Amino acid sequence: MNPHHRLAASSLALALAAFAPAFAQPVPAAPAAASAPAPLSAARRAALLAGIKAQVNALYVFPEKRAAIVAALTRSEKAGRYDLASPLAFAEAVSGDLAQASGDRHMYLTFDPAQAEAAATRPADAEDAFWRARALRDNHGLGEMRILPGNVRYLKLTAFLWTGDRSAPAYDDAMRFLQEGDAMIIDLRGNGGGDAAAVNYLTSHFMKPDSLLMTFLRGSETPSQSRTQAYLPAGRQSGKPLYVLVDRGCFSACEEFAYHVQQFKLGELIGATTGGGANNNDLVPVGSGFLLSVSAGRPVHPVSGTNWEGVGIPPTVEAAPPQALDVALQRALTTLAASPSASADAKADYAWALPEAEAKLRPPTVPADRLQAMAGRYGEVAITLREGQLWYRRGDRPERRLVPLDDNGLFAIDGAPMVRVGINGDTLALTPRGAPPMVFRKS
Repeated sequence: MNPHHRLAASSLALALAAFAPAFAQPVPAAPAAASAPAPLSAARRAALLAGIKAQVNALYVFPEKRAAIVAALTRSEKAGRYDLASPLAFAEAVSGDLAQASGDRHMYLTFDPAQAEAAATRPADAEDAFWRARALRDNHGLGEMRILPGNVRYLKLTAFLWTGDRSAPAYDDAMRFLQEGDAMIIDLRGNGGGDAAAVNYLTSHFMKPDSLLMTFLRGSETPSQSRTQAYLPAGRQSGKPLYVLVDRGCFSACEEFAYHVQQFKLGELIGATTGGGANNNDLVPVGSGFLLSVSAGRPVHPVSGTNWEGVGIPPTVEAAPPQALDVALQRALTTLAASPSASADAKADYAWALPEAEAKLRPPTVPADRLQAMAGRYGEVAITLREGQLWYRRGDRPERRLVPLDDNGLFAIDGAPMVRVGINGDTLALTPRGAPPMVFRKS
């Protein structure tokens, strides 16, 4: 993993789904072994706390906060808060105090003997091999690609996983897919972060070559920089609306991409404020199977001069996270329909798709007496009312549910997106997309 963003392997799944409150930490993952871990003795706990305090004093990114964090640990230690035999309970208690005292969601303790041993004894390429295998198995975090109505292209990123020789071509293919759309939606909901190299590669597609993205500060070390790629096989995306879906589970490296979208005005963020974890963390073995995540550096953005640590990134358009995709699609179609450069065929496509997108956000309600009046036979089409819903059947074809698109008798056919049904009095109009309606009279 790129050192700017690290996740403990044992807590990766939890981190990727971190919908926890502000500054809450992932619950430490259970060790891989089936047997219960050995209980912690008082001596082991004391040694662990001494090691944790030493690492905080040596590494924590804000020297002025180190004493307060150590003091909080010492108070809890003296009060008996850590007098716990269970390694998992001990890690959770220490994590809570680290987060509370620092206000930093990258400060936590996890219990994972296998990962701790690997971090302490294996060469660096062993960790690289672990993340390479993870990237390949999870398709580099490129979870799903879809074509939405109106040729709006959708990409779901489950994590920012990266192994350069294989990840870059996978991203190239994803970018080519997005590029063929009229607008783009990138879904980062629940993405707990990952590798800064993946963020850099993705962001580069929306910006000019060699643009400064971040400056990374770490103690007395010389600051390092992240800049956009000079060459991209898929080319750069430009001139098309971009919508990025975010929520509280978007954290760390995920937030870096969202922050670039916000600060460089690359598109709109749709959803809820992100998790608020900007600092760059190290994973440090502290003995007895424990790993300490300690923030050792911080990023500085060239536009804001700061970052999103502790506050998260607010969306451009607030939306309940489960509805963020519907909101983004409705906004994309509305924007595209208003574009003076859109062709007549494209405008007809947007006009076809927009009613269904709007109906998902504001489901229309058709009174029961109107639904009852619409039921009946219209030539070869039978409309049946069952349990408050209309059902459509044409000839001997399968019966399908009608979904209201407005309050005036316009319906979509569930499972048949290329046809719409309009019922007005004794007339039923069956309209295939791009073709004139077929009209049937009620018998």
